[in-house]
Amino acid sequence: MCHGCGLPCATHDTSPYVFRVIWALKLKGIPYEYIEEDLSNKSPLLLQYNPIHKKVPVLVHDGKPICESIVILRYIDEIWPQNPLLPADPHERAVALFWIKFADDKSPFISKLYRTDGEEQQVAAKECFEMLEVIEGHALVGEKKFFGGDEINMVDIAFCSVAHWLGVIEGFTGLKIFEPHKFPRLNSWIQNFKSVPVIKDNLPDTDKMSAVLKRRREMLLASKSS
Repeated sequence: MCHGCGLPCATHDTSPYVFRVIWALKLKGIPYEYIEEDLSNKSPLLLQYNPIHKKVPVLVHDGKPICESIVILRYIDEIWPQNPLLPADPHERAVALFWIKFADDKSPFISKLYRTDGEEQQVAAKECFEMLEVIEGHALVGEKKFFGGDEINMVDIAFCSVAHWLGVIEGFTGLKIFEPHKFPRLNSWIQNFKSVPVIKDNLPDTDKMSAVLKRRREMLLASKSS
């Protein structure tokens, strides 16, 4: 049981980092209390639990806060060992952690696609395309359904921005980076990932996401030009 477990998260459910934690808890079957956080007006609770970065998600377990999504996922996996999210084999675990680090390093370029324009946006698009090439050519080799084989694990969760957020952002920015025929393995993985009941039933609504991120983009670009 996750008694008294609070999860402050992003307004309008647009943060992939928040959904990483939601999916992990649901895959483990852990009940939790969900507290939505307005990042434009950060609550005293968020500032108390994450005074350094002041960001979401934050997992509060037994009154103690844990910050940063991948740190939270590893904590969840250690506290609740059922339905493990990392391989038991030391080498397989090391490989998984490598790809999780890669996902954390490269995923921010996806958000830059809607936060920027002009040359800066083109640089982000190039970085995203190269990330997809690496995943296609090195992370999804063989006939694997998921990154770790037949079962979803932490690597799949770490790449959630590729599975869902990239397509939404492409939709309202007019960019086209992911083309299924160029990335057949990655395309199959996306379909498999989104077919997992826990993921499918807890994906953020595409239309709402698009509206929120488009409005945020307009505000960011307007503030740059003023």
